[in-house]
Amino acid sequence: VVTKVDFSKRPFTVEADDGKTLTADTVILSTGASAKWLGLESEKKYMGQGVSGCATCDGFFYRGKDVAIVGGGDTAAEEATYLAKLCKKVYMIHRRDSLRASKAMQHKVLNTPNIEMVWNSVPEEVLGDANGVTGVRVRNVVTGESRDLSVWGFFVAIGHKPNTEIFRGQVDLDEMGYVKTFPGTTTTSVQGVFACGDVQDHHYRQAITAAGTGCMAAIEAERFLGS
Repeated sequence: VVTKVDFSKRPFTVEADDGKTLTADTVILSTGASAKWLGLESEKKYMGQGVSGCATCDGFFYRGKDVAIVGGGDTAAEEATYLAKLCKKVYMIHRRDSLRASKAMQHKVLNTPNIEMVWNSVPEEVLGDANGVTGVRVRNVVTGESRDLSVWGFFVAIGHKPNTEIFRGQVDLDEMGYVKTFPGTTTTSVQGVFACGDVQDHHYRQAITAAGTGCMAAIEAERFLGS
């Protein structure tokens, strides 16, 4: 696991947790982004057994079934409408009484018949058995009352955090912490350092787009070395 980098001079240096230091004339950053989680023990327990951070990745497994999604921004709204096309019913859990998503996405969610809003509520516990998720317990933050929703899948859509801490001060990052790349390229603010995948993409975040930019980075790194 890489713990430190130095891109201030060439060759670049990369330090790993086993004490080794690598040197390189070019580096490709592909550390990705991690989904933000609620921090519930039951969430960890059923990870991969009904708990997911990606509706487009795992939604297919719940075709024709009831699911729940937590979040209130554009990502949650997009994933809820995607799930609504596959699932019988989608409970959308949000801690406030209105969504933070854009007006267009709000309109889409609120006008999708099989999406039921669970307003002013937060998940307390993911319920399940040996086979996986069976439901989610939610608490109304206004009344304090709790109730159980019967679902097969539980999706968390409260955002992602790019894995870029070790690059801070080494390459330019945007306000959300993603590596900045020049449009249409994987080139960063440092010549010879390239970035691909979710570490520089907060919009698509798909395996196929990450693979595409990975190919771009490899080609650009090769051209840089040959120049």
